[in-house]
Amino acid sequence: MYLICGEALFDVFTAPNGTGNRLMLEAVAGGSPFNVAVGLSRLGVPAALLGGISSDSFGERLRQILSDEGVRDGYLVTFDAPTTLAMVALAADGSPCYSFRGEGCADRLMQDAHLQALGDDVHAIHVGSYSLVVPPIADTLLRLVTAQSQQRLISLDPNVRLNVEPDLVRWRERIEAFARHAHLIKVSDEDLELLYPGEAPERIAISWLKDRCELVVLTRGSQGAYLFSRRHGQLHAAARPTVVRDTVGAGDTFQAALLSYLYEQHALTATDLARLQREQLQALLDFAVRAASITCSRIGPDLPFRYEIDWPNAT
Repeated sequence: MYLICGEALFDVFTAPNGTGNRLMLEAVAGGSPFNVAVGLSRLGVPAALLGGISSDSFGERLRQILSDEGVRDGYLVTFDAPTTLAMVALAADGSPCYSFRGEGCADRLMQDAHLQALGDDVHAIHVGSYSLVVPPIADTLLRLVTAQSQQRLISLDPNVRLNVEPDLVRWRERIEAFARHAHLIKVSDEDLELLYPGEAPERIAISWLKDRCELVVLTRGSQGAYLFSRRHGQLHAAARPTVVRDTVGAGDTFQAALLSYLYEQHALTATDLARLQREQLQALLDFAVRAASITCSRIGPDLPFRYEIDWPNAT
C-alpha cells in the first residue's frame, strides 16, 4: 500500500453562468496528495491518506469522498479547524491559477504526536505540494521520511505553490531536504524554473540522482516527459495529441500513474527501482503520459480509471 501524505481541501472554481451581482461557484475536492491517493485507488492500487482533516462539513465531505473512492482513512487526524479552500481561476491556456484560504486550517496542523506506527502493509510513502513547507506538518513529514527512507520507498513531487508560501529560498531548502531521502522524484519544468531560474531543468533533474535517488521524472507539458535513471541514462516519451480542456490534476494523474506502474511491477524498494530494465522504464513513462492526457481532456481533476488507460482508443 502507498501512504500519501499531505493536504485535502476544496478547489473552488468560478462557474461561467453567474449573472448580475451573483457569482456562481463550484467546489471540487482536491489537493495534490488527495488527488494522488484517489488516482491510485482508481488505478486499482491500495492507498491511504495521511494528514489533518477538518471536523467541519467540508472535512466530513472529504472523508466521504475518500471512502467512496476506496482510499483508506486510518492515518487521517481530525482537527477542529477549517478546511482549506483554494480559489481557482483558469488562464487562457487552461492552466490553473490558485489563491489559497488556508492559514490555520486542519491540513497544516499535524505534529509528531499525531503520527501512529506504520503498518506492515505500508510499502511506500509519497510526499508533495505545500505540505512540504508549511509548519507544523512540513517538519512532521520531513522527520517521517527521514526515519522511513531506509525501510520504505520514498516518492517526492515538489508541486510548488508560491501563493501558499512565497519564499523561494524556503521552498528550495525544504525540497532539497526531502530530496536527500527520496528514491523517486517527479517534477515539472515549471517548478524547476521557479526554484532554479536560468538553470537547465535537465541539469537539476540529473543532479538529484545522488544520495538515495534512483529515478527522476521531468514533465514538460507539450514537450512530453523525460526520465533520468542512474543505470539507464535519459529516456523520453512524447506528449499525446489531446484536446486540452484544462490541466488541473494532470500532474497528480501522472504521479499516480507512475506509482501504479511501479506497484504492478513489484518495484517497491530502491533496489527494485535500480533493477528495472530500460524497456520497463519506457513503459512506465508512456503509461503516465497516457494517463495525464486523459485528465487534460476533461474539466477539473477527474483522474482516470485503469480501464480507460488500457483502452486502445484512450486519449
